[in-house]
Amino acid sequence: MYSTITAVPETGRYLFDDALMDMTVKKLNPVTHYIAKEPIGIKPAMDEKIHDIISSRTEKWSVAGPNQDVMKKQKAIWDFLLDHYFRLEMTGWERLPAQAAMLIGVHSGTWLTMDAWTLTAEWWRRYGDRRILHGTAHDVLMAMPGLGTYFRNVGVIPAKRTSVTAAFAAGHDVVIWPGGEVDAMRSWSKRHSVVLGGRKGFVRQAIRSGVPIVPVATVGGHDTVFVLSECRKLAKLLGLKKLLRTEIAPLILGFPFGITLEAFPMHIPLPAKIRTEILDPIEIDTDPERENDKAYVNKIYKKVERAIQGGVTRLASRSKLPVFG
Repeated sequence: MYSTITAVPETGRYLFDDALMDMTVKKLNPVTHYIAKEPIGIKPAMDEKIHDIISSRTEKWSVAGPNQDVMKKQKAIWDFLLDHYFRLEMTGWERLPAQAAMLIGVHSGTWLTMDAWTLTAEWWRRYGDRRILHGTAHDVLMAMPGLGTYFRNVGVIPAKRTSVTAAFAAGHDVVIWPGGEVDAMRSWSKRHSVVLGGRKGFVRQAIRSGVPIVPVATVGGHDTVFVLSECRKLAKLLGLKKLLRTEIAPLILGFPFGITLEAFPMHIPLPAKIRTEILDPIEIDTDPERENDKAYVNKIYKKVERAIQGGVTRLASRSKLPVFG
């Protein structure tokens, strides 16, 4: 998912729209954090108070990697969740390139995308501190007391040009879900459709950082909570795009509250079986000129999208029943 550090509701929201970003970096340290100055020309608005609160909680980040003490203390919990609760099947490890890579995937489950969480947990269980993977998260989640702290402890960074660049510079892998909230909150009826949202900034980032793109397919996360409707009109009416940087107000069927309009995490994920597959890497032309080559960027974007869709369709064919897999 994604994170915002400035008060720019559109251009600052995603790494994937980074061609529009115009911010002055006050400080950038690849192993500590950076603070961005306020962009020029942004009109103050009432909702900026909320933006400021969120931004103040997401300004600092680290690419030092997960806190190994925290990871070891929670290992027993994740062992249970991975092996017994979600019954994770994760394959394709042999396809990972030796060098740091950008993993690109889809995810489901509204605010609590357990297919994404299980991927990063299984990665740590396999590699420990030998190969660091950074997940990326939504501003609101990063800003939440407790949850935001937890994310930082497990190595999550904002999906921003600065943070992702720093992670690659440190030789780490990064996993990004370009579709963001339109992907994570898509209706259950669209559960096997790949939604990258037309956001192509990840391709430009791969060119800049000189890393291959590794598509990742997954199914099962959509069964941890059932999105009955995306309620886009309601989200627009409530102004959620400005307040929470989301265009969706998902109406869910979940545990323990049943049918609920979920503006914030309000469900306990069901024990759905999750299948994840690392797909063949896609090599990127690192010629700097390619970053502004719209035809090339679109070509790579479509290639990634097709690869993930093929993987999702294949994995979905193995699922017999919702939740049970």
